[in-house]
Amino acid sequence: MMPQQADKIVLASGNTGKIREIQAILSEQTIIPQSHFNLPEAEETGQTFIENALIKARQATALCQLPAIADDSGLVVDALDGAPGVISARYAGAHANDTENLQKVLQQLGTTPMTKRSARFICVIAFLRHPADPCPIIAQGAWEGQILFESKGENGFGYDPIFWLPEQNCSSAELSPEIKNKLSHRGQALQQFQHQLRHSSS
Repeated sequence: MMPQQADKIVLASGNTGKIREIQAILSEQTIIPQSHFNLPEAEETGQTFIENALIKARQATALCQLPAIADDSGLVVDALDGAPGVISARYAGAHANDTENLQKVLQQLGTTPMTKRSARFICVIAFLRHPADPCPIIAQGAWEGQILFESKGENGFGYDPIFWLPEQNCSSAELSPEIKNKLSHRGQALQQFQHQLRHSSS
């Protein structure tokens, strides 16, 4: 028996930027942030984006008894051996804010020339229909760019102000939300997720 379409999905995130982007893209479902249920943030103990996304989704579906979706994403900088990676949200410390995190990246890169400042945003989406779901939907997106020497732009969140997009000739933080959602790692992963969900539910 094929699982029924997931119309109501708990979003296992407390990040308002992620919530806004995911709700904008997943217009076919009713997305309920886990804050609605006063859920605690899951402890991200995984070594990879996939592991952490599954940890967050599994906790949310277990506590809410509803299907759950989780996003684990971050910035991967080649010159920093893949850092900040899975600890992107807490790169400058457990309670660091976006500005402190991106400043740490800029400080570590120092005067590294632009030709060696390649980077990408990675996003993994994990979807579980219930805690014991043996076949979670996993979707992944990657967005290539470079790291600027200073912040540019006021939109977006996280590392967007220092993420340069050569093809757009601007930073991620200078894109409109509509354009960003079409191009970004999260937009790519969510479109892939929608496609998989439709086919798994048909």
